[in-house]
Amino acid sequence: MTTQPTTQTALMANAIRALAMDAVQQANSGHPGMPMGMAEIAVALWHRHLKHNPVNPHWPDRDRFVLSNGHGSMLLYSLLHLTGYDLPLEELKNFRQMHSKTPGHPELGVTPGVETTTGPLGQGLGNAVGMALTEALLAAEFNVDGLKIVDHYTYVFLGDGCLMEGISHESCSLAGTLKLDKLIALYDDNGISIDGHVEHWFADDTPKRFEAYGWHVIPNVDGHNVDAVDAAIAEAKKAGKPTLICCKTVIGKGSPNKAGSHDVHGAALGAAEIAATRAALGWTAEPFVIPAEVYHAWDAKTPGMQAQGAWQKIFDAYRDKHADKAAEFERRVSGALPANWVQAANDIVMRTHDKAETVATRKASQQTIEALAAVLPELVGGSADLTGSNLTNWKASKPVRAGQNGIEWGNHINYGVREFGMSAALNGMVLHGGYIPFGGTFLTFSDYSRNAIRMAALMKIRSLFVFTHDSIGLGEDGPTHQSIEHVSSLRLIPGLDVWRPADTVESAVAWTESIQHKGPSCLIFTRQNLPFVPRNDVQLANIKRGGYVVRDWNEEIPARKIILIATGSELELAMAAIEPLAREGIGARVVSMPATSVFDRQDAEWRERVLPHGVARVAIEAGVTAFWHKYVGLDGGVVGIDTFGESAPAGTLFKHFGFTVENVIATAKKALG
Repeated sequence: MTTQPTTQTALMANAIRALAMDAVQQANSGHPGMPMGMAEIAVALWHRHLKHNPVNPHWPDRDRFVLSNGHGSMLLYSLLHLTGYDLPLEELKNFRQMHSKTPGHPELGVTPGVETTTGPLGQGLGNAVGMALTEALLAAEFNVDGLKIVDHYTYVFLGDGCLMEGISHESCSLAGTLKLDKLIALYDDNGISIDGHVEHWFADDTPKRFEAYGWHVIPNVDGHNVDAVDAAIAEAKKAGKPTLICCKTVIGKGSPNKAGSHDVHGAALGAAEIAATRAALGWTAEPFVIPAEVYHAWDAKTPGMQAQGAWQKIFDAYRDKHADKAAEFERRVSGALPANWVQAANDIVMRTHDKAETVATRKASQQTIEALAAVLPELVGGSADLTGSNLTNWKASKPVRAGQNGIEWGNHINYGVREFGMSAALNGMVLHGGYIPFGGTFLTFSDYSRNAIRMAALMKIRSLFVFTHDSIGLGEDGPTHQSIEHVSSLRLIPGLDVWRPADTVESAVAWTESIQHKGPSCLIFTRQNLPFVPRNDVQLANIKRGGYVVRDWNEEIPARKIILIATGSELELAMAAIEPLAREGIGARVVSMPATSVFDRQDAEWRERVLPHGVARVAIEAGVTAFWHKYVGLDGGVVGIDTFGESAPAGTLFKHFGFTVENVIATAKKALG
């Protein structure tokens, strides 16, 4: 039997409905239906279960809340405002307006209390899996002597759209396998998407699907009954595995004429329908006016400070018994690198240079990871089922596994063939804090990960994406696996650093620079061996500038000069062309450009010093040519590939597609006119 909510809970839920209606109406843009339909679910979670402190949104042991169905952002903005976060009513009035704290979809760093940027459906769910995994790993690593300094839940709201997206399968399958028991998802089962009733295109048996993943499933919960949702959340906390709570709801609940239809999904209700809804709900307050009693009921500042205070006592006791571990925990969750980081990073680069090895850069990457792991205990690696090819593990790495009593701590994650799920989980791990995660796959599969990579760039977070087998150098696997357009395509994402190093030393620098970079990075490595390039101390120091002179022209030779710009495996070609060009009276400067975005951030003086105006240029990269005209100009030359590859040994392919010294020389001559 369904019980009616108390007067207080009805008022609390209706306050969400009123704010959602008013804000969307004022903006004449937005999605009022989901906030109105999930209002009671929000009351049950945020008022009765969520451990958070509006006064300190970054308290380490807070519960994480993710709104995966982010189009219903007014639900979250209403909750943040009502519970006491620094989100004044004026910001709700400016919903979806320029420079407001209430953008159309929640954005990290814009709105206090927002844990992740959610827009593309399903990615919030993937982020939540990463957050729950991080909580479990930190708890396994740091909790000792019964002192639980890491003990919180990750809650995620999601809708039909999130479950239709393929990433939901990847993410939830992994979560079930790892038995992430602190992950609780509340599904807004309203049967409506933008096109109408989803039964015509989404007829999955969702409870059975999640049971097959290994989740605990609570079906057929009345999503408009606060007590029923409350009880379901309490049950989920005892399940010992991730839980999906299926909440039956009516989209746009309270609207007399639009509830239960797609008309309320993505458009303002209109003044007449809002008036009718207010009357139906018994809500008499004016637009954007919340009665004092409702604010009082929702206020979470006092209980939030009490919860943080209780945790602080536990942490103080922990520090008394385990001072070193407490200091390490505080460093890790703050995101600070170890005190000796700068010296350690320099030592790694110098040791790599001194070894002077000729190996594949994927191997150089693994060797650097080995060195990094010795100074960065927070480093956590992983791969989407290609560990032996990506070389993302190291001698001391330990796999993460689900044990009888929760996660068994490890620092290497087998993601399975789940590139998108891996990348979204990586973002969630970074957002949670405490670890520096990276994950690997073949470069050609970056297409599967791309939207999560884009979101990492949008959020400006330090997610590290490792991609190997970076070109036709992959060889016999053929064009389906050979990357042609991928490097240039990734470079087009604003805020993303893309490193394509040419040897062991540049690989080490790519890693150390990415570790200390504030945003995301893609590290791109070869399958085939690449020769070591000797450098002097100045050149070593200049690698981190993204583009630098690795061999300069001889000023005594004739004035015909060319600049050869190369990345990755093609630097070898540029270096080999120096002497043949000199014999023809052409002086060649070789510029290695492992990271174009990093080079672009240098000052104008440096860019001019490396690539002076008036000197002809040729770029050499085993990928599409169009990108490089940014650096060589319309009259410059590019040795590249604008077709898909072929199945053949790598050496045969490079020769077939013109990656030869002879072609570099011919292209240089053409650029010189």
